[in-house]
Amino acid sequence: MVASEEAKALAARFDLRTLAPSFYEDPFPTYRALREHDPVRRMPDGSLFLTRWADLDRTYRDTRTFSSDKRVEFAPKFGPTPLYEHHTTSLVFNDPPLHTRVRRLIMGALTPRAIAGMEPALTALVDRLLDAMAAKGEQHGEADLIEDYAAAIPIEVIGNLLGVPQGERGPLRDWSLAILGALEPVVAEQAAARGNAAVTEFLSYLRTLVARRRAAPGDPATDVLTRLIQGEASGERLTETELLHNCIFLLNAGHETTTNLIGNGLEALLRFPAEKARLLEQPGLIGSAVEEVLRFESSNQLGNRGVMAETEIGGVQVAPGTLITLCIGAANRDPAQFPDPERFDIGRMPNRHLAFAAGAHQCAGLALARLEGRVAIGRFLARFPRYAPAGPPVRGGRARFRGFLKLPVRLA
Repeated sequence: MVASEEAKALAARFDLRTLAPSFYEDPFPTYRALREHDPVRRMPDGSLFLTRWADLDRTYRDTRTFSSDKRVEFAPKFGPTPLYEHHTTSLVFNDPPLHTRVRRLIMGALTPRAIAGMEPALTALVDRLLDAMAAKGEQHGEADLIEDYAAAIPIEVIGNLLGVPQGERGPLRDWSLAILGALEPVVAEQAAARGNAAVTEFLSYLRTLVARRRAAPGDPATDVLTRLIQGEASGERLTETELLHNCIFLLNAGHETTTNLIGNGLEALLRFPAEKARLLEQPGLIGSAVEEVLRFESSNQLGNRGVMAETEIGGVQVAPGTLITLCIGAANRDPAQFPDPERFDIGRMPNRHLAFAAGAHQCAGLALARLEGRVAIGRFLARFPRYAPAGPPVRGGRARFRGFLKLPVRLA
């Protein structure tokens, strides 16, 4: 009874705009309280916060009622800034026809055949990073799973997709972190300034990169930038603004979430040693293990929609214009969908998690992210089966994206 009353109180005082420091370390008790006691939570600002799997799945799939267009929501948040232009032009925050055009162009370069063709180069990259980590571990006694490994992989993969020269990839991660950091529910003035500066600098770089690629096109079957520049055979093209901002989106979407997937996965295996031992004994479970990491520690914890027409969610009437936060992290631990949801089970089947969303806006790069997760986690574990913590991990300190800034480990 006491625990139930405490959970009710926790749900009743929840406000996404005033989160306690403990929430960033472990939001799941709060998510559980909301799911059980206030699953369609009306926030002080009038928006709704959804935590049940069924409500999120329905919202993702009903694109007529629930819009991804963020112009109304982001105008007061960002004002007439580079961040506003970027986040209202990129694929993820738009409805058709822009969403349809950009997604079709990107998917044309991310076919199953194209992704399968990336595996040898990805494996070689991972093995080089593992060699470098082994050398660092011998010299210093430890290495960092984020800086030395997880963050380096998607930067190289997306850099290859866009054809960014090796020597020009240095600023990409910092630009990405600054731009995505401005998507938090509350954005401090300094964070907004960093985000706007990052968009401006990234756009300036991309104009040069695009000019080079126009002069010397790549293969549109594998070079996403060339494909975006050339457009469809029908003659459909992106505007220059659409092209540049969706290149930024590709880096951001492929970088932060995949870094988190790899880091979260390797940390979860440390926290659950029986599952680590199970994966070592049965390496064929790596595919389902990656899916369980995506469910259990979703890289992207929050999504958003705007209501376009009068509707009802979980018995609550919802008016047009209402803003909705979709809590992916809560939905992916909903006991109505996942038996024993607090258990980390690398063999969980079925596993219909929402880490990649659902419906028309399902992540365009999900197959590539899964490949990166399988290769990165699987090969690391095979190379360093006895890896262990070398100090306390440092969380990223954000509500929307769940991951680590530092994960020090001993590799022996």
